[in-house]
Amino acid sequence: MYPEGVPCWIDVQLPDVEAGKRFYGELFGWTFKVAPGDGAHEVWAYLPAASATPSGGPASSGSPASFDGPTPVGAPEPGAPGSGAPGSGAPEPGAPEPGTEGPAPSDAPLAPVAALVPKPDGRMPTVWTPHFATPDAVALTARLRAAGGQVITTPTPVGDLGVAALATDPEGAVFGLWQAGTHQGFGRRHEPGTFAWAELYTRDTKAANTFYAHLFHDALFGPDADPDFGRAAVTEVFPAEMPPHFLVHFGTEDCEAALGVVTRLGGRVQVPPFETSYGNVAVVTDNQGASFALLQRRAGDDWREAPQEEGQEEQIPDDLRLEGDEGREDEG
Repeated sequence: MYPEGVPCWIDVQLPDVEAGKRFYGELFGWTFKVAPGDGAHEVWAYLPAASATPSGGPASSGSPASFDGPTPVGAPEPGAPGSGAPGSGAPEPGAPEPGTEGPAPSDAPLAPVAALVPKPDGRMPTVWTPHFATPDAVALTARLRAAGGQVITTPTPVGDLGVAALATDPEGAVFGLWQAGTHQGFGRRHEPGTFAWAELYTRDTKAANTFYAHLFHDALFGPDADPDFGRAAVTEVFPAEMPPHFLVHFGTEDCEAALGVVTRLGGRVQVPPFETSYGNVAVVTDNQGASFALLQRRAGDDWREAPQEEGQEEQIPDDLRLEGDEGREDEG
């Protein structure tokens, strides 16, 4: 199970899920299956488990690294007996093409990496949303309200998969909470074609550190913290009028090649590649307007927090942990 405050799942709301399957299937080599218990609406994206080799374009080429997360309970191979998905049964021979639904060969177990969700209302934003793990969504939403955040959707059971909630921080950036049941989250991450990082673009990084330290102190500032989550001033990449938001990053081994695939598939480059403290990043939108980032890690680099103001030096985790502890003491 992922510790509290660790990004454990991502989803995107799209006007056309079928078009999303074609786009992300070709870009990342994902295959898809109807989400367990969800009829014919939400679909989950999968890559071969860590023992297998992923298929796909430049963003998912190469041999996968060892899986560093928990074994996903309740995320069996799509179509396998006991998966809970409609049409469960013995897998048919032959692997599915990227971007399609279908069973996988029996020797290629799959791991879930993301979800594609149809927009219930055309007025809703087309956006990728990170979900943070928690052992108790009710208790966490109470802490969140006390710290100045808002709850959009109260903790709601999703069958036996877990409990979901949707919230905003004090500046309005939207994120999800996930209390795991049988679905614990990512089956693979930190690899090409999978979740690699979540960056919060905000107008007040110090206030953001205080707020999220109150919610997720150990994950961000604890002695064993290995954050997947950074905070940066919105004006560093986006115009000042852009509202605070989370930007989901996907790993790639070749950022320039992946940008070529995005453009060919009808997406566009929103921000060309730029250097950050955690790698080379480009911001793009898919062919339906959902923004995300491509992250090419620099080998051997330790994590650092990017400068948040002009002239500010990079901060190492010990500095940030102290800042988070001070925020907690002030609130206490």
